[in-house]
Amino acid sequence: MGSYRPYAPAIVLLLGYAFVWNARSQKAVPLAAPLSGVLASLPGYRIENQHLSPEERRVAGMSDYIARIYWRGSIPAFTTFVSYYERQTQGKTIHSPRNCLPGAGWEVLTSGTRDVDLDGVRHTLNRYVLKNGASTAVVYYWYQGRGRIVASEYAVKWNLLRDAAVAGHTEEALVRVVVPVEPVANPADAAASARVLADASSLGAVVATRLAGDVSRVLPPG
Repeated sequence: MGSYRPYAPAIVLLLGYAFVWNARSQKAVPLAAPLSGVLASLPGYRIENQHLSPEERRVAGMSDYIARIYWRGSIPAFTTFVSYYERQTQGKTIHSPRNCLPGAGWEVLTSGTRDVDLDGVRHTLNRYVLKNGASTAVVYYWYQGRGRIVASEYAVKWNLLRDAAVAGHTEEALVRVVVPVEPVANPADAAASARVLADASSLGAVVATRLAGDVSRVLPPG
């Protein structure tokens, strides 16, 4: 092993050149089917599409997206957001909700993960509880693409660098579900607060599982 040490800087330099070359020349990979087909209907819910401004879309840098509110009667039950990047390059990569949500005024109360089963395979998703003024919400988000569903930000970055350098493509989607937590009549009632939080968390997990399945069907093959 020691005989290779003098060559380590040159090896690292060559790997760096290989990464930069492939990252710049990586191919764009389009969706296999339109995002509009993702969770396009759900019994008991009315669906409303949301739209980003041209400036918001330019800053985010995604190739395509779908954003929706799901109403139960007159109450917004949850929202979904899927942004797809057919090619990630410097300045046009997925922005982590962990950084964006606090900037939008949301305070992180708790952060962690939750496992869900999709087609018999267990996947780990990020699960956050956020607060903005009097509003509380449960947020699930994850990264999906190139045959993977990933929660870890570090794993996502490593996969991105490796796939850009080795495979020459970095297509990926950010997928997010936000479930508002129903306010309780008496905020001091810990049992009631825990119950509505658990209900929101359960709804989010169910929606996230369904959403991940639909996203997998419109993404290009891994």
